[in-house]
Amino acid sequence: MNMKNKFRRLMAAAGVSCLVATSYVAVGAPSAQAATTGPCDIYAAGGTPCVAAHSTTRALYGAFNGSLYQVRRSSDNTTRDIGVLSAGGVANAATQDSFCSGTNCVITVIYDQSGRNNRLTQGPGGAVPGPGPGGSDNLADAKAAPVTISGQKAYGVYIAPGSGYRNNSTNGIATGDQPEGMYAVLDGTHYNGGCCFDYGNAQTNGQADDIGIMETIYFGNNNWWGYGDGAGPWIMADMEWGLFTGVNPRYNPMPSINHRFVTAIVKGEPNHWAIRGGNAQSGGLTTYFDGRRPNGYHPMKKEGAILLGIGGDNSNGARGTFYEGVMTSGYPTADTENAVQANIAAAVYAPSGTNPQQGVQIVGGQSSRCVDVINNSSANGSAVHLWDCSTTTTTQRWTRTSSGQLQVSGNKCLDASGQGTANGTPVVIWDCNGGTNQQWTVNSNGSITGVQSGKCLDANAAGTANGTRLILWTCNGQQNQRWTLRS
Repeated sequence: MNMKNKFRRLMAAAGVSCLVATSYVAVGAPSAQAATTGPCDIYAAGGTPCVAAHSTTRALYGAFNGSLYQVRRSSDNTTRDIGVLSAGGVANAATQDSFCSGTNCVITVIYDQSGRNNRLTQGPGGAVPGPGPGGSDNLADAKAAPVTISGQKAYGVYIAPGSGYRNNSTNGIATGDQPEGMYAVLDGTHYNGGCCFDYGNAQTNGQADDIGIMETIYFGNNNWWGYGDGAGPWIMADMEWGLFTGVNPRYNPMPSINHRFVTAIVKGEPNHWAIRGGNAQSGGLTTYFDGRRPNGYHPMKKEGAILLGIGGDNSNGARGTFYEGVMTSGYPTADTENAVQANIAAAVYAPSGTNPQQGVQIVGGQSSRCVDVINNSSANGSAVHLWDCSTTTTTQRWTRTSSGQLQVSGNKCLDASGQGTANGTPVVIWDCNGGTNQQWTVNSNGSITGVQSGKCLDANAAGTANGTRLILWTCNGQQNQRWTLRS
């Protein structure tokens, strides 16, 4: 079989047509996909093979049957490798649970599935020392990021400030201006503005001594060097001496990312690079930037180390959670990445212990805050406002019904107060009664409109702060009227 036909077959298996747009593609999520084909099989078929493949949740090749990662328990300092339930399958979390029962465990090694031994181990420190022995970084708590994938329990890599992994002596990773691609699946709710939660290609000496010596995925809401629209978080590229959302330093038009699980992509070749991303649970990829390098970053001077959770100089104030990611040899096509995204969606990432009856969070596109009932109240007429998203706040969990209601606290519905239809009508909660003032349409552009009024759910006066009240207002396409439903 020639390479082109093999790629087409893998694309079809991933649920992606070979006739797709390069900027965005809507894809299906066939449940059998993850067990037979992995992301690295798709990259290889596209002519850009993986040269590093890291995951604590699943195999990234359909035939992979080795160890994903290693844990060490504090009770006796012994270690255990954690493998997969079957070839090409999900991590065997039961092995970790048994081994770590009654004691603390840390992740000591994240193995490289590509066969090049580009494993990640404890970051040794750099210009910024870590809090560990000899200035090294802390290791991730092995129990801190439970998740389910294809309905099976697994664990991610929970990076708290001060934690990080690195490999300064790698095999096959791009150097200089060589082309490469990378993706990571991340927790979209675990981030901060510290520097820098990165995954990808970094300098080998831990020093920030030049520009263009890095090419990594960054995720968070740090705005010291680069930023986009709203309050973040954003997918950016860390190229050293700068986080970039596009060709310009500082601001470029980049929407905040509000997915529960995020697929983040950065790729680069001589004087050309791109950022893409999407919801790791469903749908396709959006191209956020595709263009030339920023001034001073051509040609690149990449050095080929790999890091996770820290900046190139070991800046370790960031937090985040990593589930899987790869680095490739060569610049992947959009079609290849679209097929990889379909594979990720088919893997079915979900929060650990998710109860579908708990509903979804409604996250503001401008504020990145959640639709919340004031004072966690269940009283009729209680105002609805924006508030910091929390995984434990039940009054941020909205269940969509077949009749278009958005229910919270069991029997309360999102309601246009007094059946109002005018601009400025307050949005409250009220006993569900089937009225059209309690029925809402979730539109493909991210707006939510009242069935009775035809007006949009709106953050009053384009506010983004905690406590900003929600109202009805004439739909205008602004970000304060855009919402993401997040499980």
